[in-house]
Amino acid sequence: MPGNKRAAALLLAALAAAVSGQSMAADMAAAKAKAGQCFVCHGADGLAKVPDAPNLAGQNEGYLVKALKDYKSGKRENEMMNTMAKNLSDQDIALVAAYFSGIAVTVKAP
Repeated sequence: MPGNKRAAALLLAALAAAVSGQSMAADMAAAKAKAGQCFVCHGADGLAKVPDAPNLAGQNEGYLVKALKDYKSGKRENEMMNTMAKNLSDQDIALVAAYFSGIAVTVKAP
């Protein structure tokens, strides 16, 4: 019987991991969809497309959440960002931050 309990526990762990992986993929799809409004300036790859916009690829997630909340509240001022952030919910902010922070960045020395 102990072997059966161990096998059942391993099976449950494997199923949980599979469901978690599917959930994470769905979450990242939702994050990319929500971040889509940012792509014009910040790029789908997180690399700025306009001179005044910062690169967001690989940026710290907590920093992005704080920055967006500060733009939303008006604590941080930038006409475009205040306008873009004002209608974002906390969930939207979390998704956008997760998307851009999740972009892998590689650095090469000159």
